[in-house]
Amino acid sequence: MSRRFALALFGPHARSSEPTAVALPAMLLLSYLWVPSDLPADDSYAQTISAVQPKMVKIYGAGGIRGLEAYQSGLIISDQGHVLTVWSYVLDTEDVVVVLNDGRRFQSQLIGADPRLGIAILRIELTETPYFTRQASAEPEPGDRILAFSNLYGVATGNEPASVLHGTIAARTQLAARRGAFKTTYKGPVFILDAMTNNPGAAGGALTDRQGNLIGLLGKELRNAENEIWLNYAIPIAVLANSIDDLIAGRTPSQAGNADRQKPAQALNPTLLGFVLIPDVLDKTPAFVDNVRKGSVAEKMQLQPDDLILFANERIASTCKQLVEELSFIDRIDPVTLTIQRGQNLIDITLQVP
Repeated sequence: MSRRFALALFGPHARSSEPTAVALPAMLLLSYLWVPSDLPADDSYAQTISAVQPKMVKIYGAGGIRGLEAYQSGLIISDQGHVLTVWSYVLDTEDVVVVLNDGRRFQSQLIGADPRLGIAILRIELTETPYFTRQASAEPEPGDRILAFSNLYGVATGNEPASVLHGTIAARTQLAARRGAFKTTYKGPVFILDAMTNNPGAAGGALTDRQGNLIGLLGKELRNAENEIWLNYAIPIAVLANSIDDLIAGRTPSQAGNADRQKPAQALNPTLLGFVLIPDVLDKTPAFVDNVRKGSVAEKMQLQPDDLILFANERIASTCKQLVEELSFIDRIDPVTLTIQRGQNLIDITLQVP
């Protein structure tokens, strides 16, 4: 398909990929009603797509500043309303709305996130709904046909179906195969796709095989820093399975369970550790470091302004309030390990007050 046709369908910001060692040319961008002629009627793509669409959701949240899109995609992964999506700035608000395939709208709750894998789990008050199962299936191979479901460009706002791309798996490789090539916190295996999935809103969409089985999660927009080529990729669902199970079960860092923990008489806080967070002026102000006090333990361990603190002792601290709360459960004589994001790297720093 020509780029001109892609522009006609999706506007001037549609991206295509040039051939590289890790990203092959995008092939076909198809409407959800298209059915390949070489498939028998009882195994048509139309049947697969009809079965998958009710499992897809559109997610609306933070954005709109400096051209940041306020939407992304997600998929239902349990009959209790759990939604898998990518961890991104779109979720940095209390008002994250999930819109179902039939147009119903729900306020969602962030259950947990795994910044290392770049995923998050939301929960909506919904039961007895179609959802993706994550049963083990044959590992997809290069050349296998795939379907990619997402809300790219935010064209579906109500009961419109998710957009569907048809293509193939071009390769399976390590995203961090070349150091510094990709600016992302995720370092691991990915499927490189022969389908134009690297567009606004597609992140968090579902990659399925031709039978509609979930095989991957569409990744966030990503560009090769060496040659400026946009990468069409998905993270294999098998890589995410354990983290998803932990997030749903509450075994990951979360604020749940604080009532069962005892706060020490003298607890840690940012001042004792020697750093100041940015002003907490929003409902969910991210825990960015504003400045570091000279001579403090934070300075000695090379904590820096603009570092984003994500975890404290493996418990999530996605906002200034959550970080302060988590520190309040740690005795001042004990060490605390902060997981920070600096640029596109995740770093663990252990601080202990002398």
